[in-house]
Formats: sequence, C-alpha cells, structure tokens
Amino acid sequence: MLELFICVVALVVAGWAIAKNYDAKVVLFATGLILLVIAILLGHPAVSAKASSGLAWVDPFKAVKDLFVSQYSNAGLIIMTLFGFAAYMSHIGANDMVIRVLSKPLERVHSPYVLVPLVFWVGTLLSIIIPSASSLAVILMATLYPVLRAARMSILTAAAVIATTATIVPTPLGGDNVVAARVLGFEHVVDYVFYHHAPITIPALIIMGFAHYFWQRYMDKRQAGKVTGEIDESKLKHRDLTGVPVYYALFPVLPLILVIFFWAFFKHAKVGLVEITVFCFALAFICELIRKGGVKQGMKDANLFFKGMGEGFSQVVVLIVAASTMVAGLRAMGMIDMISNSISGVENASAGLMFAFSGITALITFISGSGNAVFYSFIELIPSIAQNAGIDPIMVALPMQCTSNLIRSVSPVAAVVIIVAASVRVNPLEVVKRTSVPILAGFVTVMVMSVIRYI
Repeated sequence: MLELFICVVALVVAGWAIAKNYDAKVVLFATGLILLVIAILLGHPAVSAKASSGLAWVDPFKAVKDLFVSQYSNAGLIIMTLFGFAAYMSHIGANDMVIRVLSKPLERVHSPYVLVPLVFWVGTLLSIIIPSASSLAVILMATLYPVLRAARMSILTAAAVIATTATIVPTPLGGDNVVAARVLGFEHVVDYVFYHHAPITIPALIIMGFAHYFWQRYMDKRQAGKVTGEIDESKLKHRDLTGVPVYYALFPVLPLILVIFFWAFFKHAKVGLVEITVFCFALAFICELIRKGGVKQGMKDANLFFKGMGEGFSQVVVLIVAASTMVAGLRAMGMIDMISNSISGVENASAGLMFAFSGITALITFISGSGNAVFYSFIELIPSIAQNAGIDPIMVALPMQCTSNLIRSVSPVAAVVIIVAASVRVNPLEVVKRTSVPILAGFVTVMVMSVIRYI
C-alpha cells in the first residue's frame, strides 16, 4: 500500500506540474527517476536482473540510457527523420506550394458556409504533411485566411476552422501513430492506421465538418456585431513562392504515397519510413540543385534536414523517453501489476479503462494545452495493463490518442488557439467557443465508434 500511495502522489504532482506549464520532459524525467530511486530504497529492483549494471544505485540511470537506445533505434529515428524532412520541405517552399494547390479550388466557392466543412477537411489533409498544429495554423492564417475573408466568412468562423485543422488525421507519417503502432505491437504503422485508426477517425472527421457548418452558422447569427476582430499582419508569415515550381507540391506527400505503395504491393520487403523519407529528401535535394545551380548553397540548405532531426529529437523523442522513464518507475514500484490485478476479470473493464484514460487525458490536455505529454506517458502503460487484464489494448489506446489531439483545440492555453486568436486580435476564449461543439462532436463520435468496434 505504501508503494501505491507514493505512486499516486507522484502522478498527482506530475499532472499538476504539467498543467501549470512546467516543462513536461523535465517533470516526467524527474518523476521517473525519483520513483526508481524510491523503489530501490524499498527493496525493489529498478531494472531486470539481466539489464542491471551490477550497482543498484546506478540502475535508474542505466534504465534511462537503455530507453534512449531503444527509442532511437525504433520510433525515435522515424520521428526525427520526418521532422527533418518537414523542415527541408518548408525551407524550399514545397509545403506552401501544397497549400496553394489545394486551396486554389476553394477560391471558386463563394458561399462562406459551404466553405466551412471544405476548409476543415482540406486543412485536415494538410496536417498530414505539416504535423505541428501551431505551424499549420500560422501558414493557413497567412495563405488561406484571406481567401476565406474574401468569401465573406466571418473572422471567428475562419479562425475556428483553422484552429481545428490538425487533430485526428489518420496518417502513417504522424509521430503519435508511429509511437502507438510500436507500443501496440504492429510491425508496420500503416496496419495500425488503416485497420484501426482510420475506421474510427474518418467518421469523426466527417461529422466534425458538418458540426462546424451548423455551429458556425448559428454562432454568426447569435454574435452578429457583438465580436469584432482584425487581422494582425505581424503574426503572419507570408512566403514568396516566386520561382518555386508547382510540381514541388508533390514532394511533401511523396513519402505518404510511397509508404502506402510499398505496404500494398511489397509487404514482404523491409522498406520502412526512414528509407522512404531519406529517398524523398535526396530527390528534392537534387531538384533544388538543378533549379538553383549553387552546389555550396544547396548543401548549406540541406543541413536544415539535420537541424530538423534535432528538433524532432528535442521535441518528441526526449518526451517519449521521459514518459517511458516515469512508466519504468511506476513498474518498479509495482503499480502496473496492482492495476492489472485489480481489474482482472472485472466485467466491462475495457470500457471502464477507455473512459478513465480518455477522461484523464482530456482533463490534463485542456488545462495544459498539450496532449502529447499525456499521451506518450499513458501509452506505455496500456499494453501491460491490458495484457494482464485480458482486454484489447487498442480499445484503450486509440480513444486516448484521439482525445489528446482533439481537446487541444478547445484549450484556451493551447499554442494553436493562442496563435489564431492573436492573429485576429480576439480573446482565445472567443475562439474556444467556436471550436467547442465541433470538437465535442468528434470526441463523442470517437468514443461511440470505439465502443461499437471493440466491445
């Protein structure tokens, strides 16, 4: 019971710290290491006998080292490569060209409310190639927002649609999908996305689009003349695409195309996301050399790929290792076994765990504005608990993953909400009022679809 009490206190303190915007990585690392040290003091091994360094007081740090090695050799390298590729695509203007190509047909639609679901779905597609919700919002505010205003869409409607574009897109290029697939035991991330993620999230995205249509129309009538805003040009990043070929729009989506191609026709071949992404980077690099001609400058620009990998390491991989460290501490304290044993044989345990994990994720995400730290922390717990309890881990993990991405758009302290609100000079709470109902519709749909599919 002492171990359980300590673990609960540690989790509460960690959750409070993350909610108060303390650095999530440091919080999770500190929590995990403290729990590992306490486990040793209470007579529990910090790591297995096979992984032990031979010195108990060194084992907590050995555990961290082993986690870095395992993450880097699996999902970590994939995430870093995707970040590097995204950074290079942004530099050469390929990402902006994709947005220009996809948004061009929207200029022909003159009904602002018809545009609402269309823009939401197009923005969701764009989040496949621009994984950061805040980065995508900045680009869309600079490129797509003027189109929406020209079609007489209200300021808050346009802001709300843009703030909800990067949520639950079913893509094998998403870092959270890469991690979920690895933790849940899928050999290929496409299997997880195609057979499990997409059947749940696509219906939710369709419903969210229509929910946007009716809710924004209702709110425009209700708030007519009451809320005003004005675009703040200083918050936007305009990109000059002069000289950027239209075919560059193909590069950001090429990894997705090739991943699906190899998965569908060459499943026996060991061709992973890293190989595919590096190939696409090399192809884009060669095209840049041919287009600009300067080899020295081209190589200097290519270095952005590796800088992007560094950002992926510091922003995501370290966060995953930090979350895994906390899980290792909970495991050493015996908390995971306690939870597993307590729900073993309980009727409808899968539904209970699904709502419990999703509820906690929703609460912390809403308070902190970031769902990544919560998701990466909890996803490591689920396989062990689910296996011992005899339930399907996907039933718990998938709704929790979707919740972490959805609730971010209704948090007034989330980066994407703050960026959009600052760009149109309104209070973030005004944006949240507009995003709340579509996000709630998506959340309910995810939960209902998960219950129908997995129970």
